[in-house]
Amino acid sequence: MTSVVTISVRTLVEYVYRSGSLESGFRSTASLAEGTRIHQQIQQQYKEDDRKEVYLSTEIPCDELIIAVFGRCDGLLLSADGSLTVEEIKSTGAPELPEKGREVHWAQALMYAHMIILERDLSDITVRLTYVHSRAGEERSFERLVSAAEAAAFAGATAAAYAPYAALLLQHGERRTESIRRLEFPFPAYREGQRRLAGAVYKSIADGVNLFAQAPTGIGKTMSVLFPAVKAMGESRLRGLFYLTAKTVTRIAAQDAFALMASRGLHLHVVTITAKEKACLREEGLCGPDYCPFADGYYDRINGALMDMLGSETLMDRHVLEQYARKHSVCPFELSLDAAYASDAVICDYNYIFDPRIGLKRLLEERKKDTALLVDEAHNLVDRGREMYSAGLRKAPFLALKRGYKELNRALSGAAGSVNALFIALRKECEPAVSGKWSIYPGELPGLLEAFVQEAERELLSPAPALLPEEEQEDGLLNAYYDAQAMLRACKMYDERYITYAEMEKGDVFLKLFNLDPSHLLTQSSKGFRSRIFFSATLSPLHYYREMLGAGEDDYSLTIPSPFRKEQWEVGILPVSTRFRDRDGSLGPLSEALAAMVARKGNYLVFFPSYQYLQKVYDAFTAALPGVRTLVQGSGMSEEERERFLGAFRPGNAETLLGFAVLGGIFSEGVDLPGDRLGGVMVVGVGLPQLGLERNLLREYFSAQGKNGFDYAYVYPGMCKVLQAGGRLIRSESDTGVILLADDRFLQPPYLWLLPEEWRDYRVIG
Repeated sequence: MTSVVTISVRTLVEYVYRSGSLESGFRSTASLAEGTRIHQQIQQQYKEDDRKEVYLSTEIPCDELIIAVFGRCDGLLLSADGSLTVEEIKSTGAPELPEKGREVHWAQALMYAHMIILERDLSDITVRLTYVHSRAGEERSFERLVSAAEAAAFAGATAAAYAPYAALLLQHGERRTESIRRLEFPFPAYREGQRRLAGAVYKSIADGVNLFAQAPTGIGKTMSVLFPAVKAMGESRLRGLFYLTAKTVTRIAAQDAFALMASRGLHLHVVTITAKEKACLREEGLCGPDYCPFADGYYDRINGALMDMLGSETLMDRHVLEQYARKHSVCPFELSLDAAYASDAVICDYNYIFDPRIGLKRLLEERKKDTALLVDEAHNLVDRGREMYSAGLRKAPFLALKRGYKELNRALSGAAGSVNALFIALRKECEPAVSGKWSIYPGELPGLLEAFVQEAERELLSPAPALLPEEEQEDGLLNAYYDAQAMLRACKMYDERYITYAEMEKGDVFLKLFNLDPSHLLTQSSKGFRSRIFFSATLSPLHYYREMLGAGEDDYSLTIPSPFRKEQWEVGILPVSTRFRDRDGSLGPLSEALAAMVARKGNYLVFFPSYQYLQKVYDAFTAALPGVRTLVQGSGMSEEERERFLGAFRPGNAETLLGFAVLGGIFSEGVDLPGDRLGGVMVVGVGLPQLGLERNLLREYFSAQGKNGFDYAYVYPGMCKVLQAGGRLIRSESDTGVILLADDRFLQPPYLWLLPEEWRDYRVIG
């Protein structure tokens, strides 16, 4: 029986004609918006009889497969003699236009040529490949006259090269669908609230709308979201899903959920993308084909590696990827990215969808429309979004580059000097104050940065780079290049949701384009996906998170009450002031309250708004009770140190254990310590972000919109940390424990109003 595999021209040729090499250190590509602009710029030059964006399709028999290929050629041009030319347009930000067309680009154009020849019964056609520099606007074209026989032979060879991979994916798809049809919920029964969440996720995907779901900790949110999404995939409502996380610990929860379903018969390709620096197989050294054997010749070996791994594995985590990367001598990080485009489910950081610097650029629109985004701990995406869409620059690196390259590369030195001069002008504009703010960025900023980026690229890509007076100078240039590119991206996204500010810091000047409201850009970055499921235990107040995450009028909302009994919590409020000016006076009451809490043997965690405050209370407590076993969260802990910290919270510990940690840190979210692994939690303070320029700018922005700016900038983000920390305690129907909230503001609105219902039956201590 002949099977049909449908694929776009772009996907086909990118698989078969992987050419070039991994970029050494940085990528130089035009943005999607720039590419669209350049295509339109060329197409505007077409004559009346010329056509643009011509849809084409054909079927290519290949043994027992038919490869159905489709796509749109950029241009179909009619000459005066009646002959036709098919044009493929490519934009690039590289320092120089190519001297000849890249093989993968010629392949795309030749496939279109074959399709046009068949459609119009031509004997030959001219193929034109046009490159345009995204900044300079320079154009360069290459042409070939291709006969019908040549085009047919090329298309047949291309389809034949893809056929084994297509057959593998086709066979996998049949097994996947059948396994999903047979898959049952992998637990004996749904927990209270779990079925309701699963139903809402399924309906949102089926209806093609977004969902904002607040569900309490402990009900099994990960499985409640993944199981219905997988079921929707088996019913052809979805082609794939991305499970997006902010932290490693929640990534592991998703992997465990897929592993559990796999143990029940699920056959699904699932890949986890690990950060490049963590996935790297080399302990040190530069990244790129000139330095790394796993990068050198990557494209010659990647198809074999993919075929081997996808044919043998379903759950592809960091360890599996490393195994196949070593076997085939390929970069494990790049292998994970290539596997992501072929997999049914991808577990990764928010960045790979929402961040314009890192996003998966080859994810095609036809796949997006059948893909769901499952955004775990979605409350984190608000501040992460601001971070992704903001950009900052410092004066000092440009001054150093101006001086360092003065004799070695005058053009680069001059470009860096011009950026430095802009900072000098900003400093004068701010004097005598130490900061300044504006509703727009300096008008000359993009032009100066474009010039610097162009010269930096020439130097970084030079076969004989300048001999630098300092070893670290090249890293300084690369970092400045990245920062300048980020600032240029922010300039292009800049609108009324941004503000520009500058600060003077010990002789240096810092300039930032600060994104105040990420909702619009978060929506644009995830545009085209079938459904976005935002879920967390702390989307409260829901109207705030709907607004900040870009909810539409038709999107669904769901709030699931806690399934646990009030009696499982013993809640106390200690009305002590933890405000910065009062912290020294709070040390005694906090130490006494901790002593009372740990008098009952068990494992406990106490969370503080800062390391400094933590250390002061720790010193006071250990001086008063030196016999209690304690652990302290350190800054920048390694994964092994984190695991040891959490591993100490064992069930049935012979002695009491008290862990000191930081609010909003690695141990206050996503950590699961069920049963008597955790018997009590104290939260010190209401979690308000530190007072500062950016938070005050947020307060002013939202106040100007008629909202409570202080709540938006400080209260809501702060209380989210409090609720997350407290949520570590009760994880199942049988858990019990103590929650102690140490701050007098918990007894006042709006903090009191934001406490969950199950915490309202509190007693005031003292």
